[in-house]
Amino acid sequence: LLKFDDVMNDQRKVIYDQRRDLMSTEDVSEEVVGMRHETIANAVGNAIPEKAYAEQWDIDGLKDEVLRITGMDLPIQDWAKEEGIADVEIRERLISAVDKKMAEKAATYGPEVMRGVEKSLLLQLLDQLWKDHLLTLDHLRQGIGLRAYAQRDPLNEYKREAFDLFEDMLEGLRERVTQVLSHVELQMYDPEENIFGRGEQEMVESHEELTNIMADETEINELAISAVPLHRRKAADNIDPNDPGTWGRVPRNSPCPCGSGMKYKHCHGAVK
Repeated sequence: LLKFDDVMNDQRKVIYDQRRDLMSTEDVSEEVVGMRHETIANAVGNAIPEKAYAEQWDIDGLKDEVLRITGMDLPIQDWAKEEGIADVEIRERLISAVDKKMAEKAATYGPEVMRGVEKSLLLQLLDQLWKDHLLTLDHLRQGIGLRAYAQRDPLNEYKREAFDLFEDMLEGLRERVTQVLSHVELQMYDPEENIFGRGEQEMVESHEELTNIMADETEINELAISAVPLHRRKAADNIDPNDPGTWGRVPRNSPCPCGSGMKYKHCHGAVK
């Protein structure tokens, strides 16, 4: 059992070191850009395998994947028809287009706002995927002993599969960070409407762009909402008890708008 635990502890050290670095860094944009570029490169690599002929390229699949991840409908089929084009040129065009979109988004909302959203989402998604990964490893260890019946060493099998799962988790993190940041939109309000002091703009998340980006949209919407400080959100004209996005800033000692009867700080406003 100790040897099995060593595998988990090695992975835990990698994650904790990464999280510690993120916590101590105000600007994680370089990490986010690297994740975005690697995600696009993986998508291109899956659609255009190495040494594959042009007729073997899955261009329609690549277009759908780019649209799913980035929300951008790009003329990839037209690119693929160009004489002499290769996977390198397609990858570079995709990276350039997505980088331009994200640069425009940062210019619209301001670098400080985007840096805060990036860091918050990156930390939350890392924590979430790590918890899921630990559960998967636990299930793997419970059934790994059966490999002995196939004349395979359970420990070696566990190490190999745990490593593959860890790599899958990191790849999933890169994709989800890219996906959420590509889709999320912020709406800027007139500073004069801010009841908490002049000179500060309020922001609210727009959920329409997030509706289909993940299988569990509620989870991602909550991540997107919490990426912006709560005191910067304005209540909608019609408050929906089932939609925290319409509540705006709720005083911590006030009744929770969901109707539970509990104080907000002990309900939806509880620190998690």
